[in-house]
Amino acid sequence: MQPDDFRHQGLRRKLVEELRRKGIKDERVLAAIGKVPRHRFIEDSAFDRFAYVDQPFPIGCGQTISQPYTVAVQSELLQVAPGEKVLEIGTGCGYQTAILCELGAKVYSIERHRPLYLATKARLAAMGYRAMLVHGDGYKGLPKDAPFDKMIVTCGAPEVPQALAGQLRPGGLLVIPVGGEGRQEMYSLERTAAGMKATKHGAFSFVPMLENKAGG
Repeated sequence: MQPDDFRHQGLRRKLVEELRRKGIKDERVLAAIGKVPRHRFIEDSAFDRFAYVDQPFPIGCGQTISQPYTVAVQSELLQVAPGEKVLEIGTGCGYQTAILCELGAKVYSIERHRPLYLATKARLAAMGYRAMLVHGDGYKGLPKDAPFDKMIVTCGAPEVPQALAGQLRPGGLLVIPVGGEGRQEMYSLERTAAGMKATKHGAFSFVPMLENKAGG
């Protein structure tokens, strides 16, 4: 495992200040980003100089580690309270998973690409993060572990999967980017007695969420 030295810690402090300037206000989210060593989620240590630049980075299987600002926005919108049960769709390299763990969530996370699932499961365990990781189809959610207090989708969905909405507890919150490939609108959706109450939070860009596919 790569060391986490004073240089990395200094770069994280600068990243936190940059995110604060960009409008992130939740100090718990900023503290989590300031603590999680993002460079350890990029496989090739030769590229760790890019780990604290506010941009996405390829992680294999056609996926990316999300831009820190995007991670911060979704985490802030999710309003995680310690002990809440959170379902994440799209584990990827596990960076967002680690942020959720730092926020005190009990995290369940689904990844459809088996190589990413295996590598991330080992990485998070080595770093001391406890999360329930599953290799499977994010569209189906995890009905046997439902209901969830919160859900976060880290890939662009053409529409809100109904299976996910049905696994959210009353009063629960789903944060999801919805739209076509390349550009989506970020939504927070609260499950109410009358249905799902939607709030828009601006345009973002994610890799697509694919249905009925669990990659090898």
